[in-house]
Amino acid sequence: MRRRQGTVAAALLAGVLTTVLAGALAGCGGGGGESFIDPRAMAQLREALRKEPSLPDGFTARPDQAWRMPFGPAQRSCRELLEPAGGHAPGQALTAQAAVSYQGDGLGEQAGVGLARYAGGEAGAHLDALDRARRSCREVRTSSGTDLWLSELPAEAAGREAVGARLQGRLHGYPYALDVVFSRVGDTLVSVVHTGMNDVDPARTRQVVDAAMEMAGA
Repeated sequence: MRRRQGTVAAALLAGVLTTVLAGALAGCGGGGGESFIDPRAMAQLREALRKEPSLPDGFTARPDQAWRMPFGPAQRSCRELLEPAGGHAPGQALTAQAAVSYQGDGLGEQAGVGLARYAGGEAGAHLDALDRARRSCREVRTSSGTDLWLSELPAEAAGREAVGARLQGRLHGYPYALDVVFSRVGDTLVSVVHTGMNDVDPARTRQVVDAAMEMAGA
C-alpha cells in the first residue's frame, strides 16, 4: 500500500511539472532562440525535484504545487522578478522547466523553487535581464492593501554571483516580507522565493538557495 501511495504521489508531481512547462512554453513566442521541449532535460528536472532537498529545519521535505504570487497584477519589471519561481521563467530558448514549493514552520513561511533549462547559453543572458528588472522594480502596490517596497537583499542571503532583492511591507494589510534570488548552475536558471509574515531570516533564505542549486546540479 505504501508503495502504491508513493507511485501515485510521483505521478501527481509529474503531472504538475508537465502542466507548468506546457503553460510556460505556450506563452513563448517572438524573437530570440526558439523554445522547445527536450524530453531528457524535462526528465532530469523532474528527478531533481523528487529528491529530498537539504532545506532549513522546519520545512516539509515533500514538495507542493508551484508557488503563486499572493497579490494581483504588478508592474512588468516586478512580475518578471516573481514569476520564474512559480514556473513562469523567461521563454526564449527554454527547453525544460519545473517548479515546486515547500512549507516552513514560521508564520507565513513558504519557499518556492523554479528550475528552467535553456539552450545556447541563454541562462546567463536571462540572469542579466532579471538583474535589470530588479533595478527597475521599486514597489508593488494594489488596491487590496498590498504595499511592498523593494530593497537590497542582505549579503548573507545569496551567493556572490546571485541576483536578489527583498520586498517588504504589507500584504493585504498585514506585515509581509519576501526574498527573491536568482542564480545559475550551468545552463539552468535557479529561481527561489522565501516568504514570511513580518520578516524573513536571510540565513534561511541562503539555505533554501543552496538547496535549490544542489537540486539543479544533481
